[in-house]
Amino acid sequence: MDIAASRKTAVKNQKWSNWRKYRVLLLMMIPGMIYYVVFNYIPMYGVVLAFKDYRFMDGILGSPWVGLKHFDKLFADPYFYTVLKNTLIISFYKLLFGFPVPIIFALLLNEISNVRFKKVVQTVSYLPHFISWVILGGIFFSILSWEGPINTLITLFGGTPNLYLADARYFRTVLVVTHIFQSFGWGSIIYFAALSGIDTQMYEAAVLDGAGRFKRMWYISIPMIAPVVAIMLILSMSGILDAGFDQIFNMYNVKVYNVSDIIDTYVYRKGLVDMSYSYATAVGLFKSVIALILIFVVNRIVKMIGQKDSAIW
Repeated sequence: MDIAASRKTAVKNQKWSNWRKYRVLLLMMIPGMIYYVVFNYIPMYGVVLAFKDYRFMDGILGSPWVGLKHFDKLFADPYFYTVLKNTLIISFYKLLFGFPVPIIFALLLNEISNVRFKKVVQTVSYLPHFISWVILGGIFFSILSWEGPINTLITLFGGTPNLYLADARYFRTVLVVTHIFQSFGWGSIIYFAALSGIDTQMYEAAVLDGAGRFKRMWYISIPMIAPVVAIMLILSMSGILDAGFDQIFNMYNVKVYNVSDIIDTYVYRKGLVDMSYSYATAVGLFKSVIALILIFVVNRIVKMIGQKDSAIW
């Protein structure tokens, strides 16, 4: 009994010691925790709307329960499958072509020895991230308009100008390209941080062995940042059904609805325009559940290919 009591006392003392040791860091966490509780966890109560027939006068608590009625309506709506297909296609394209760009950019810029030039390029690459899609959308509308520079160049070389933002054949390509332009610089920050943590002695030893820049990148840089890449891939799966509401909402139009209408824009129209709050909540809940399942699946795949240390859990 004395041994057990002494162990408990030791554990309590260790916990108290840890609290005192990390008290400043714990205090710094409080504002972030409050933010997520207020804006992420408390609003989750609204999920019950998916199982109720919401009436504004009755409120959330007073509205009657209807079970899976809205989910039945969701899966019976043929247009929902068009929206789901568009979401998956656009998200897949953005992941396929957009995910490697920040990695390649960070690897290439890491090989530049001129520190001042490197910092200037990094800063310039971050700027589009801080520009709203309202502004970026207007810029791309001007660039891709009839009188814009793209169509002017095409006309100069004898081609036929086109309204790319009103043409279903090109709209998804425009979305992917503009998304990469806006996000690659900001997305590369974490890879720059991972590359800066690599021991320089490894590069020096490789140089002595006669390895060039490409070989040093291939055999040192890429393997060392592979765990970070794996974690970022897992996290990116949580947004595979997002497809970019801000971007698409500010750039699409009726002529390209059949290839650009995604779950988020569909929820916006159903919830805020048509005021079908319960149905819109059911669509949003479906999207969240699928995103959660995808995270578990990708995390499992990462473990199966031998990267257990790179998995989230």
